Amino acid sequence: MSKENREENHYLTPTRLALTLVVLSLVAAIGASSCNSTDGIGKPGPVSINPPKPAPAAPAETVTLPAVVLETEFQSISGHSIKLANYSGKVLLVNLWATWCGPCRSEIPELVKLHKEYRAKGLQVVGLSTEDPEFSAESVRTFAQDFKMDYPVGWVSQDAAVALMQGRGSIPQSFVISRDGRILKRFIGFSAAGTPQQLRDAIEEALRG
Repeated sequence: MSKENREENHYLTPTRLALTLVVLSLVAAIGASSCNSTDGIGKPGPVSINPPKPAPAAPAETVTLPAVVLETEFQSISGHSIKLANYSGKVLLVNLWATWCGPCRSEIPELVKLHKEYRAKGLQVVGLSTEDPEFSAESVRTFAQDFKMDYPVGWVSQDAAVALMQGRGSIPQSFVISRDGRILKRFIGFSAAGTPQQLRDAIEEALRG
């Protein structure tokens, strides 16, 4: 056996191959938990690719829903606008998502379950797509029907998306908001093993507040 072949065989040992496969699996798992909000079949959502640099995060108890998010009238699939200020006194779960995002598709059935379970106790779920409504109107409406999204669904504006995302462009992103408009919890990405229970815990904490 030549020296070159011996070196190649030494490099590709079973241990090295196993470690490589483990690393690749972890990378794939992490990447699959979220999507970039500007991805998607050449039709990016309204979120700026280079949003302004976010200010340092404030403690949760002082983070209030920005006025541009609270007061904006978002276009909805029903033809009526969605204004978060109209849900004053309710606990809000605001979800940023897109039809083409795999983790979003996994998360939304869980949001539907949570809405059914907690709406009588004061929870309101709102789903806002990051897609361009001009190009995605039909696909978003069809998606909402297929996934039985029984809560308000529409499109987030660019200004509101930037204000909420604070430089983190991955979706899905979910925000649990208190009755008085404070952002209590923020979730980026989705894990079937952990996110549903974490959302449930955050909702119950907000409803008790």
